[in-house]
Order: sequence, then structure tokens, then C-alpha cells
Amino acid sequence: MSTYLLEIKGIKKTYSVRGAGRALFSSKERMCAVENMSLGVKEGETYGLVGESGCGKSTTGRAVVGLTKVDSGSILYGDKDLCKLSEKEFRPLRKELQMVFQDALSALNPRRRIGEILEETLAIHGIGTASERREQVMEILQRVGLSEEHYFRFPHELSGGQVQRLGIAGALIIKPRLIVCDEPVSALDVSIQAQILNMLMDLQKELGISLLFISHDIGVVRFISDRVGVMYLGSLMEEAETEQLFAHPLHPYTEALFAAAPDPFIKRRKAAALTGEQPVRTETFQGCAFCTRCPHADEKCRKEAPKLREVEKGHKIACHLHK
Repeated sequence: MSTYLLEIKGIKKTYSVRGAGRALFSSKERMCAVENMSLGVKEGETYGLVGESGCGKSTTGRAVVGLTKVDSGSILYGDKDLCKLSEKEFRPLRKELQMVFQDALSALNPRRRIGEILEETLAIHGIGTASERREQVMEILQRVGLSEEHYFRFPHELSGGQVQRLGIAGALIIKPRLIVCDEPVSALDVSIQAQILNMLMDLQKELGISLLFISHDIGVVRFISDRVGVMYLGSLMEEAETEQLFAHPLHPYTEALFAAAPDPFIKRRKAAALTGEQPVRTETFQGCAFCTRCPHADEKCRKEAPKLREVEKGHKIACHLHK
């Protein structure tokens, strides 16, 4: 029996790449947004997924909640493979798998009041009577740091931090088991970020929910996560318990990522600065995903993709050079 509430096994997602009215590549080639991506989220834990913009973090998160269909691989939730479910079969699981978006305002109907938006979520899932739904909405608003007054407001009347609190309220109101948080604090002031993160941690402990927390901010991921996965160009490069990873990073990409971070509390090693941007990964791409920017890459790295393997207890790495 799996020790994970949610387990992603070798998923792949590709897109056609076009620009200026014509294909950048031949019609047979496609861009790999996610390639052989695997991770697991345990019951009641926060798993932080960190990496550069464009590495496939959000695509992975959207695949978990059924907003993106993958080309291959499995996403196991209990005894169900989410990748094999039809929309009708997936619908009952939406009560258990929710998502908080980076731009929460874009997910809200601007013509409806906050109370109506939250009550509609309950009504769609057939939860409670009209009076019971109103009570639940009032309760969840208070739990996320809003007041009853906000029940009657429109989304555009809220500040950025209040909108994000509302996005969290919308995910929590149907009592899910797992929430995918896609860059939920990246657009907020530092003081507001701290308030939202502390609130999330308190609610998680109180309700026993699991979080898949996606961010490019290493400091934020370290603060909130129990375990961390480092993603690059669609694949997982390294995974470990949070403090173990930050105290002893093993992958060259993780070291370079930490070296570039502005957080003064991150222990740094001497690492070559990353130059250039991530390349486009097509289906004909060979070798390690990081080989084009790794200062230590050899011929094997350029020809053969390394497998994610456990090198220390709970510490996994995808690198040929680590013995």
C-alpha cells in the first residue's frame, strides 16, 4: 500500500510550439513541458515544489486537479489513477482536490458578490440548505482573516492580500484533503506574504490537509514545506526533507539555485552562476535536462538521462556525477 496520499509517476505533457504564424520546429516535434515527472505527497504534509519560471511546476499542479490532461504517466490518488478518469468520474473528487491560483482575482466572477461566489461552490456539490450554506460561508471568511462585511463585497473591492485569502477560502470551504497552491503569495508584499503563509500553516494543522506548494521563491518554500522537490526543465532534479536539502544540497542545479537566492539565511556553497535561460526541451532532447548549463557535465550526461535515485535516507537526486 502506498505511503502517499497523492503519487505522481512519470507523467509527460507536451505542447506544439508555434510563433509568428509558423512552426518553430517541424510538425513532428513538440515541446516537453513536463517529462518523466515523479513525486509523492503524504497525508498532512506540505510538499514544496521549487524551480525557475517555465520549468513545468504549474503544469504539474494543474494536472493533479484535472485542469491539464497529460500525455502519459499516472497520478494516483487512493486507488484511482486520475489520468484515466473521464470528466464525469473525476467530478466527485473535486471536493477532495482543490487549487489556489496565483492570480486568484481572475478565477472570481466580477459580477457576483463574495458570499454568492462561495455559496455557489457549496450548491454545486449539493452541500447544505441555503441558510446552512450562508453559515458555512460566514465561518470560512472568519477563518481566513476576513469579516462578515466582505460577504457583501465584489471581488474588485478587495486588496491583493484579501483576494488571496478569498482564493484560499474558496478551496477550503468544501473541506478538501489536498490543495495545490500555485504561487499563492508571489504578487504580495513581504508582510502580507508572512500573514498568508502563517494562516495556511495554522489551517493545515487544524484541518489535517495536505499541500502541494508551488513557488519559485526558495525562502518561502523553506518556510512552509516539510519536504522539497527541485524541478528543472520538466523533471525533478532533487528531493529531500526541507532542512536536509538546505543544509546539504547535492545536485549542481540546486547549488546554483541556492547561490543565486537573495535569502541571507540559506547556507551557500561555491557554485558557478547559471548563464542563459532554460533551453526548449523537445521530444528529441537527449541526456540530463540540466546538461546544457551544468559546469560539470560530461559525455554520459549529454547522452543518457539520469534516473531519480535515493542516495541518502529520504534524499533523492537525478545526477550521474554523484556517486
